[in-house]
Amino acid sequence: MLEKTFYYNTLLDWSISLLIILGSIIAAKLVYWIIKRFVKTATAKTSSTLDDLLVDTLEEPIVVFIVIMGTGYALNLLEFPEWLGIWFERVIYVAITINFTWLISRLVDAIIRQYIVPLSEKTESDFDDQIIPIARKGIRSVIWILGIIMALNNAGYDVVALLAGLGLGGLALAMAAKETVANIFGGATIFTDKPFKIGERIKIDTFDGTVEEVGVRSTRIRTLEGRLVVVPNHYFTNNIVENVSSEPTRRIILKLGLTYDTPPEKIQLALAILKELYTNDEALSEKTWLTFDSFGDFSLGITFVYYILPGNDIPEVQSRINLTILEKFNEEGLSFAFPTQTIYTQITK
Repeated sequence: MLEKTFYYNTLLDWSISLLIILGSIIAAKLVYWIIKRFVKTATAKTSSTLDDLLVDTLEEPIVVFIVIMGTGYALNLLEFPEWLGIWFERVIYVAITINFTWLISRLVDAIIRQYIVPLSEKTESDFDDQIIPIARKGIRSVIWILGIIMALNNAGYDVVALLAGLGLGGLALAMAAKETVANIFGGATIFTDKPFKIGERIKIDTFDGTVEEVGVRSTRIRTLEGRLVVVPNHYFTNNIVENVSSEPTRRIILKLGLTYDTPPEKIQLALAILKELYTNDEALSEKTWLTFDSFGDFSLGITFVYYILPGNDIPEVQSRINLTILEKFNEEGLSFAFPTQTIYTQITK
């Protein structure tokens, strides 16, 4: 029975190859268990984190490598038609290359996450915090592209001819993806020119909110209404961006109107009250503008321009200033004007 031939091989040959594949799977699980049970326990006791990093990174690719090698050895013991044997050989080569690429990608990403990211978090600049996530994705992409090229080369394909053949297709793809390219260049502009940083409030077009994330293709803004807006990066190169958080002070223009029966000395008193107000309030800048500037249709106009220093609650300061003005003016008998008309009627006899 064992000597009967099925598909170019005896039943015994098929059984031996199957047992080798099953044995490689069992060996891989055994190695995985040993790493989990003993190796990780040993590395956890050391003061260095590098050995823990290496074990976490290498354990899964090593297990997969054992299965691939066992499968390749089992298939090599069997007889196949030439074309099928070549195909199996190429598949094994591709699997080994992809597994090695996976290992390198995991190792590089783990090093960046374990050592580079903590260093960037300690710096005062936000630029490295924004660029590192993009660099991680870019490095992983480059590693996988090189790995796939090596895998195709190991499989016997002419990679140079393949890339040349993809030239026209790549040109067509580039034309179709021109907006994506524009977004990538827009993201690069954001990182180099730094018109805003994560956590700052900006205004662009009709959107007003806080920047939450700057990516390669788009930027996420949390509006004042609490909605999340995803803005393509090329939008920032074609529109005016107002960085609200970068303002040194917040300017407030307050126009007050007193009734026309207010005497000049009362106008001077009103100006003195306003001057004392911004002089004694620590939330306000010394820079200000205060003037009795108009004789309006129904009021005597006073313009009070003051500046709120950064770090203060702007609505709270405005409310406090307005309440103080209202209280002081009421105490001194200063009356605010409202739109009125006086109609004179001439009676003729």
